[in-house]
Amino acid sequence: MKVSADVRAMIERRKKGHTLEAPFYASEEIHALDMDVIFRKHWIQVAVEPDVPEAGDYMTVELGNDSILIVRDDDMQIRAFHNVCRHRGARLCSSEKGSLGNIVCPYHSWTYNLNGDLMFAEHMGEQFDKCKHSLKKVHLENLAGLIFICLADTPPADFAVLRASMEPYLLPHGLADCKVAASIDIIEKGNWKLTMENNRECYHCVANHPELTISLYEYGFGYQRSADNEEAMAAFDKTVEERTAQWEAMNLPSKEIDRLADLVSGFRTQRLPLDRSGESQTMDAKVASKKLLGGFQQADLGGLSFWTQPNSWHHFMSDHIVSFSVIPLSAGETLVRTKWLVHKDAKEGIDYNVDNLTAVWRATNDQDRALVEFSQLGVTSSAYEPGPYSPFTEGLVEKFCEWYIGRLEDYANTPDEASVTSHGEKVVSFKR
Repeated sequence: MKVSADVRAMIERRKKGHTLEAPFYASEEIHALDMDVIFRKHWIQVAVEPDVPEAGDYMTVELGNDSILIVRDDDMQIRAFHNVCRHRGARLCSSEKGSLGNIVCPYHSWTYNLNGDLMFAEHMGEQFDKCKHSLKKVHLENLAGLIFICLADTPPADFAVLRASMEPYLLPHGLADCKVAASIDIIEKGNWKLTMENNRECYHCVANHPELTISLYEYGFGYQRSADNEEAMAAFDKTVEERTAQWEAMNLPSKEIDRLADLVSGFRTQRLPLDRSGESQTMDAKVASKKLLGGFQQADLGGLSFWTQPNSWHHFMSDHIVSFSVIPLSAGETLVRTKWLVHKDAKEGIDYNVDNLTAVWRATNDQDRALVEFSQLGVTSSAYEPGPYSPFTEGLVEKFCEWYIGRLEDYANTPDEASVTSHGEKVVSFKR
């Protein structure tokens, strides 16, 4: 897809530390560019391992016009394929989730095994070579139970940096040994970048998220010091230092890692203490599930937050995990998919109650939906012009925008088949 002169001009004049120009949020041309440059060429978090717990379990994911089939094979490996029959292109699986022994096209019954190999195709003649008509594979990475896919021929290689950094943080929570206790989809009437920008700051939290701020210290996500809050922030900083040392001594990595802007596969993580005894992100800050994750023996392990570019964030606690994945639907509509995970042996009604488990983020998601929709209305106004970010509370928003514009610049300025680099290392070759 070619980048128009108008879009190139907007990329070049983007003012650092400020919001993007209106067309980045409202233009269908830029939406198409985002799908091609961002969502078809980068690692996109789309699922969790417990979505397909048994051999033969599958789920489908829609990315623009592409439908992706994610399936667990007979060897318990998770694979991804384009959800397209190699005969005449029919959609193979139309349900969001299900279970199957083989993948059978509903049109002419071409049959594939769970490795994607074509096993049966009637009436094709003796010269027909089934080996040349296997399902088209999609790159898949399983990061400690978080499933990422990439539609590019050659995906960004620096996912290896992400894996090496994050596995020690995530693996102790045992996501692979969890189950999905609840999953809720929200359609926000706003651009996906507004959804991500809203997530990357807590400037708005105290005024808009009374349920979330029961347990969440907004100080941990950027705050301007003043005479009014100096004492409280100093106490918070001391708590972070003390608890980080305790958690690190328990082999629970907790210190901040911020690679949001300097990697193609950008990410950030930090484990922070929670307020009011600090057990979990619930309405009383106590655990929502009595069955703790992994091999944890205590509940007050804070909240491990993990953000990835371009489309996900996650909160790992001692008793449950909340995972968020964002998929653009159009310039003005975005799917936000939230999943709550508990230990696979936890029993509903005994160890946890779904309403209590989901209460904080059901409320918070609805509040964020409203904020994104207010923002979408504002950026389409003739009065809108890019405004300044707070250097104290919106630094991560700027890093998201810096990363995003950087990806468009790479695409616009790189010849076909040439390499895009990150710190001098080859990470991907774009084919357009």
